[in-house]
Amino acid sequence: MNITIRQLQCFREVMRTGSISEAARTLQRTQPAVSNMIATLEEELGVELFERQRGRLIRKPEAHYFLEEAEHILNRLNKTSRTMKEIAGLEQGRLRIACMPAAANYLMPRLVADFVRDKPKVNVSMMMRASSVIEGWVTSQQYDVGLAETPPPNRALTAQTFELQCVCALRKDDELANKEFLTPQDLSESPLATLEEDHPNYQSTLSAFKTTGAKFTPRFELRNFQPALKLVEEGLCYCICDPMTASGYLDRFDDNAKLTFRRFTPDILLSVSVLTPAHRPASVLASRFTSILAEEIERMNEQFK
Repeated sequence: MNITIRQLQCFREVMRTGSISEAARTLQRTQPAVSNMIATLEEELGVELFERQRGRLIRKPEAHYFLEEAEHILNRLNKTSRTMKEIAGLEQGRLRIACMPAAANYLMPRLVADFVRDKPKVNVSMMMRASSVIEGWVTSQQYDVGLAETPPPNRALTAQTFELQCVCALRKDDELANKEFLTPQDLSESPLATLEEDHPNYQSTLSAFKTTGAKFTPRFELRNFQPALKLVEEGLCYCICDPMTASGYLDRFDDNAKLTFRRFTPDILLSVSVLTPAHRPASVLASRFTSILAEEIERMNEQFK
């Protein structure tokens, strides 16, 4: 069976008007074209839908039954067409995002809020997990976008990678806050909040202190930098953290922030990547949000230089 949308539209209009000529006028088609559409539709269905009596069309019971089916099909197509236009216009759809802890509390919620503010039909799943978990989720196409510490090369992933320059968190009333940037010598023997010993950030920080002869004094070992900032607020330590954590803190507290952040030299870098599935085309929503996320990470990295 090869019934076309045009045949259904012509049939519906003929049923509505009861006239080939009126249907042709409404559809802006020629009368022979509409007549041919009805004839070929009847041929495809194997049943007469109309009786022709003295130039008039008499609707048969089969026509009334088929009208209900045709209306259902056309209405469903119209709804689907509107939905697809909304999706193309970023007005509808579902976005699945996985992100590392450094971005989960402030950066990602802020970006998502701005993105969906004028899109009430867009639903978002946003989950915080360790970077290794995020890599697996995006690789298996369970999530559209992931923000994680840069994983090893993986053919199933497309990675947009950023080298973030870490900054030093300290209280605003600290004497070191008067300096434009800080060095290991400035923090020599000072207590630090750090990540776990096997984390690349810890190793890079340790190396920077050893290279310059400064004494490295880790006091608090944490899984991420968010709780470290509270310890810095209490005057218990300093923290050399990623700019996502720093930017999120400043966004949250603004003028009431107790902490400030200074560039740290030599550079201590944290490599992060925006991850998307390599073997599945991104949706319009995911593609647009991925671009916004990448732009924000670039902006944020420049904020503390």
